[in-house]
Amino acid sequence: MKYLANFSFLGLACAGSHAASILTGTSVTTPLGSFNLSRGAACACQRLSHTSGGVIRPNSANYTAQAADAYWDVRADLSPACIFLPATANDVAHALEVFGSCDAQFAVRGGGHMNYPGSNNIVGGVLVGLSKLNNVKVNSDTVEVGPGLTWYDVYSALDSHGRVAIGGRMKTIGVPGLTLIGGFHYFNNKYGYAMDNVVSYDVALGNGTQITVDKDSHGDLFWALKGGANNFGIVTKFTLKTYDMPMVSTTIQVYNESGIPDFITAVCNAAKLDEEDPIAAGMIATVEYNATTEVVSASVLGVQEGAVSPPSQFSNFTAIPATTRINKIQSMKSWVAVLDSPKQMFRVMFSHKSMKPDPEVLYSIYNAWKDAVDEIADVEGLYPTFVTNVHAPSSARVALNNGIGNVWGLEAEPLILWQFSTGWALAQDDLRVEAWSRQLTERLHKINVEKGLASDFVYMGDAGGWQNPFAGFPAENVARMREIRSSYDPKGIFSRLNWGGFKLGI
Repeated sequence: MKYLANFSFLGLACAGSHAASILTGTSVTTPLGSFNLSRGAACACQRLSHTSGGVIRPNSANYTAQAADAYWDVRADLSPACIFLPATANDVAHALEVFGSCDAQFAVRGGGHMNYPGSNNIVGGVLVGLSKLNNVKVNSDTVEVGPGLTWYDVYSALDSHGRVAIGGRMKTIGVPGLTLIGGFHYFNNKYGYAMDNVVSYDVALGNGTQITVDKDSHGDLFWALKGGANNFGIVTKFTLKTYDMPMVSTTIQVYNESGIPDFITAVCNAAKLDEEDPIAAGMIATVEYNATTEVVSASVLGVQEGAVSPPSQFSNFTAIPATTRINKIQSMKSWVAVLDSPKQMFRVMFSHKSMKPDPEVLYSIYNAWKDAVDEIADVEGLYPTFVTNVHAPSSARVALNNGIGNVWGLEAEPLILWQFSTGWALAQDDLRVEAWSRQLTERLHKINVEKGLASDFVYMGDAGGWQNPFAGFPAENVARMREIRSSYDPKGIFSRLNWGGFKLGI
């Protein structure tokens, strides 16, 4: 029995569990693909359809908007059996009860930016979209935010108060994903990562109960949520520290290929900078290569606290001859407003490793990447980018000294996180690009291992779906996280029924 996109299995399912059982195994074709309806999904979609907001079915007008258009990576466009958009934390808790009782597979989407297939979407299960949980409350030195917000929403809410939170660097990145995986920001070197700036989490657990988690209440889970991803529950509210920062000093600098060696040296120097009282400053540093025209360009997008322009912390970059250099004093809101990463432009593959800062070796990695890009230059829509993120020693000291820590367990030592971000157009090239990216990354990392420069740390936000970030965490931290997961999710709702994102494993 096969139903097309205009089917209404939920309508039949609502007649009772017997009808839902009859529909189990039905082949369903949606605008985005096909799946066989499972008993768990039929049960969950039926029960959730009775909630105030109901569910979005494959024949609904806004099904594609929720199952595809809300995602950054085209590869993340999947075919859920139904989509549930909770409006309250109680709705989230109820949905988790339903998933457990129905034994239904489900996925959770915040901002939709994590880019490998299945990390925040699902085929044939229930998709929970958090977009309606978008409340913001600004307090004197904290802000309470829902998981349906982007970081631009947060910066906008704080703008009139002259304050800044430690969150995403681009406009469309969502609050929950970035915060739960750790969270790179421009000001990590002074204030730590996004996870280090969470004061409390409101969490819906797998059994449907709701708790508030902070350093004094459920302190074990408070620690585990600082970088532990979506292994423990669904966060329905984050309370974050904010900082008095009405204006920031920004710089945009672009260089041609002749400036690449000095650019890479400046990146390494930024990672090694270790000041007792650092000025908050950070950047997005990338190299783009057009394999057709063989044109290379590097860029740094830098932000520094305060109103000194040009920003002093980027003097090593300013010393490099640039084709473009724009310095400006502005608010964080206005800066992030123009840093868009439009959704649904590409299929996107990430691969990344970490190393001690060494300009010569990092330059060799860049050259190896550039040569390798030439080998796949015939891939349609190819858009390769070499990305570097820096972990300065002071970035780790916040967690080392605050009495709480985080699951990363990094020491106060400099690291370069190097990444290959590859975009392309056609599904037929998926396996080729994925294999190319993985094999190149592993080969170059192996060289770094032999040189004694490699780190096992893998940041979830820069990683590919093939990577296991937990393998680079201290083993005792991973063991402790598994114990905490067993305590708060004894039925394994987030290990048996929710497979998206980076998981601790069974």
